[in-house]
Amino acid sequence: MIKHIVLFTLKDPANAPKVKALLDSCKDIVPGIREFEVGIKTEGLEATADVVLVSTFDDAAALAAYQPHPHHQGVVAQIREMASGRQVLDYIC
Repeated sequence: MIKHIVLFTLKDPANAPKVKALLDSCKDIVPGIREFEVGIKTEGLEATADVVLVSTFDDAAALAAYQPHPHHQGVVAQIREMASGRQVLDYIC
């Protein structure tokens, strides 16, 4: 399995719910997505990002199908306009 984690820092943290909704719309776009969770920074808890995506894919092929998927690419384009930074970590689990 492949774990795919993405942290987003937003230009305006008030856009976090919109970013979450956009990401949530990707959770079933390709076969092989096992887990897909989107979280928003919680006031009072430590955070260096505004939104996080934690997802698990069956294998590298499933992740490779997800990345260029037209729906995902449309979401990426919208989030890119709202984000000031992004960090990604993919690893085998």
